Amino acid sequence: MLPNAFIGKTDKPTPEELAAELGPAMALWDRLVAGLAEEHGVTGQEWNSYSRKAGWSLRLKKGERNIVHLSPSQRCFMASFALGDKAMQAARAGKFPPSVIAILNEARRYAEGTAVRIEVRAAKDVANVKKLAAIKLAN
Repeated sequence: MLPNAFIGKTDKPTPEELAAELGPAMALWDRLVAGLAEEHGVTGQEWNSYSRKAGWSLRLKKGERNIVHLSPSQRCFMASFALGDKAMQAARAGKFPPSVIAILNEARRYAEGTAVRIEVRAAKDVANVKKLAAIKLAN
């Protein structure tokens, strides 16, 4: 798991703090958030910190449904999904690069779904996260 710069911070990150932590990945973050809103109506945003050790993450929602959690890190961020069985079947059948297929195959299954985490460092990663979000929304 990537270290979260906001570990131990009691208040959610300010836009300036987020930009400083993400650096050039801020453009990818913005592209992903805007793209999910425009293409799929994922407009709900909620910052959460589940513990002082975990740091802060941004939960993107459509209505009351959680779609993806974004956890900032230095010069990148992690996109985390909890995918149900139907969504996992659809994802495995989707056309993803081998690196994403490996992530899907190695993901751990929990009661709330299979935990899929993708590190976002490049535009291709944004495309993969958007595709997984679309699969989650459809299933």
